[in-house]
Amino acid sequence: MATRTEHFTVEQSLPSERLDIFLRTKFPAVSRGAMQRLIEQGHIRVDGKTVKPTHSPRAGEKIEIHFPEPKPTAAQPEEIPLDILFEDKSLLVVNKPAGLVVHPAAGHEEHTLVNALLHHCKGSLSGIGGVARPGIVHRLDKETSGCLVVAKNDETHIALSEQFANRVVKKVYHAIVCGEVPREAGEIHAAIARHPTHRKRMAVHDDSDGRAAHTSYRVLEKLNHATLVEAQIHTGRTHQIRVHFQHLGHPVVGDDTYGSTKNKRLKELANYAAPRVLLHAKELSFIHPRTQKTLKFSAPLPDDFKQALKLLRLK
Repeated sequence: MATRTEHFTVEQSLPSERLDIFLRTKFPAVSRGAMQRLIEQGHIRVDGKTVKPTHSPRAGEKIEIHFPEPKPTAAQPEEIPLDILFEDKSLLVVNKPAGLVVHPAAGHEEHTLVNALLHHCKGSLSGIGGVARPGIVHRLDKETSGCLVVAKNDETHIALSEQFANRVVKKVYHAIVCGEVPREAGEIHAAIARHPTHRKRMAVHDDSDGRAAHTSYRVLEKLNHATLVEAQIHTGRTHQIRVHFQHLGHPVVGDDTYGSTKNKRLKELANYAAPRVLLHAKELSFIHPRTQKTLKFSAPLPDDFKQALKLLRLK
């Protein structure tokens, strides 16, 4: 696979932002770790010079990113069934089941969505993330189900990444949250950053410390000590919906990471314990990079989600 070089000029100085984090907003498909490696290896230059990942972007700086030829992925193709909502030569959209990890990582080297895609696409996946053929433009948490788009080539990957970064992509989720949400609709503007002590968790921070995050929601149905909500995320922060609804005091049902106390209370009040985090990526829409047509997809609620609704509906 050929190498690729991207150029752009920084439009606004960001004195409190790190270069590696800033570049993730431009190329969200590339992990922060991969960005750091590209910077440290000299593949990313600012005004022609090598810099550190902690460099703060300044207006007018010219950034050059050289994506080297991807290394072969260690992941092996696996014949895992896929629920494909759409597929053509450029991309495919899948309905990811809950419990399926998207990308191989420590502790999850096998039985992931990437393993399934390697088998299904027979090597025809993008490598812009630095590893040959992963194709992953965005992610869903292991326990989150629903719509996910996969790029089959670098051009599609870059175009879709830009749509995610520029908030062109529309992402709508359904979630069951603990307690009765008092307002019929609302907007959540709360910056998110890594938790100061629990490094695998995220948390709401002051705007100066965290990255801006915006979620809008509306109540779909009031349940027994719980609420079915529809949420649209306008930014793509890690665990955004889970963190924002915890911030509201209504963590997602089944979310022990961000809402163990409220979920224990739900068990006491409604005699219900969820099998997983009840969050589903219901709708996904974007502009097809090749045809320029807007595509919209919807994934039906999975059986465990529908069962939860049945058990929690007011009698």
